[in-house]
Amino acid sequence: MEVGIVAQKGNNRAAFLAEDLRDRLREVDVRVAVDEATADALGLDGIPVAEMDGVDLVVSVGGDGTFLFAARGAGGVPILGVNLGEVGFLNAVAPEEAVDAVLAEVEAFRGEGMRVREAPRLAAECDGWRSEPAANEVVVQGARRGRGGGVGYEVRVDGSLYSSGHADGVLVATPTGSTAYNLSEGGPLVHPSVDGLVVTEMCAEGGMPPLLADPGAAVSVTLTDADEAVVITDGRGQRTLDVPTEVTVATTEPPVRVAGPSSDFFEALGKLQ
Repeated sequence: MEVGIVAQKGNNRAAFLAEDLRDRLREVDVRVAVDEATADALGLDGIPVAEMDGVDLVVSVGGDGTFLFAARGAGGVPILGVNLGEVGFLNAVAPEEAVDAVLAEVEAFRGEGMRVREAPRLAAECDGWRSEPAANEVVVQGARRGRGGGVGYEVRVDGSLYSSGHADGVLVATPTGSTAYNLSEGGPLVHPSVDGLVVTEMCAEGGMPPLLADPGAAVSVTLTDADEAVVITDGRGQRTLDVPTEVTVATTEPPVRVAGPSSDFFEALGKLQ
C-alpha cells in the first residue's frame, strides 16, 4: 500500500503531523509519498500533488482549502481529512486522532477494503474548452464585479429558461460547496446527504431565488453585454472568455471519494456563527 500526505503549506503544525504520520506508516510497511512543499519543510524528497492519483489513500492535513487542493491531485483516490482549521466540513479527523484513523484505513485496505463516501464534482465547458473539476463550485461572472461591471445573462436548466437579466455572475455549487462561496452569495445550505446542483445568481438585478436542480442537470449560462467573462473553479482555476458566449456546467467524473469518519454537519455549521 502507498499513502500520500498533503499538508497545509506554511503550517509547521501540519508539517510535523505529516512527519509523524509518515514515520508511523513506514513502521507498518506502508510506502509514503509527501507533497513537495511539505517535503521541503521536512528536508525530504516529495512529489507534486498532481501525482497523488497514483497512491491508494491521500491524507490531507489542514483546513478545507487543503482538502480541496489535495482533491485536485487525488482524482478518484480516497481522501482522509485531518482538521487543523476552524470549521472542517470536509475534514472529520481531529489531529490527536490522526494516526489511529489513518492506521485504521490501512487495516481496512488490507482487509475487506476501505469504505468511502462519494461527493460530486462539477466541470464547465465552453467552445471546446473544459475546466478542471471542482468539488465546491463553478463561478461564471463578468470580468469585473460591482457598479459598472457584471454581465448580461440567461440561465437554462436542461434547456428550459430559469432566469435572465444582469448580475455580477452565476454560481453553480455542489452540496459540499453549499457551505462555501455559495453561502456568502446568499445561496442555501444543503445537507451532504441531499443530491442536487445549487444555482445562485450573484448580486442580480431582479432575478430568481436560488435553485436546487437535479444532480444530473446541465446548467447553461449564456453571457452578453460585456467584453469578457471569467470562469473560476473552487476559487483557484480561472479562464477568461470572450463575450457573447455560453458556458455549460454539469457533474463530471470522478467524484470526490472521502475516507474515514464523517464530520458532523450541524456541529460544523455551529462554528460558522
